[in-house]
Amino acid sequence: MRRRHHFHIDHAGHSVSATVQTGHTAVVEILVDGKETGYATTHGDHPVSVQVELPTDPPQRVSVRATPGPGLPRCLLEAPGVEPHIMSPRPY
Repeated sequence: MRRRHHFHIDHAGHSVSATVQTGHTAVVEILVDGKETGYATTHGDHPVSVQVELPTDPPQRVSVRATPGPGLPRCLLEAPGVEPHIMSPRPY
C-alpha cells in the first residue's frame, strides 16, 4: 500500500519541502520555494539523498536525506558547515 508523507523546513530564508511516497519503490520529491527541484526513487526502506540548490547569492547546494522506513519515513536537511536539521512532518 502506497502512502504519502510530507515534511518541511525553512533554511537560509527559503522553504524546503519533501514528499515521500512509500511502497515497494519509494519516491522522493523536493520543492524549494514551491518549485520542484529534485526527485529520486529507492527500493524498499533504503535511504536516498537528493541534492538541490537554494536560490541564494551565490546558490547554496544542500541535500535532503530521506529514509522511507522501517516505520514512519524521516527526512533530514544537510547543508555544508551546519549540523543536519530534522524536517518537520506535515499532516496534509
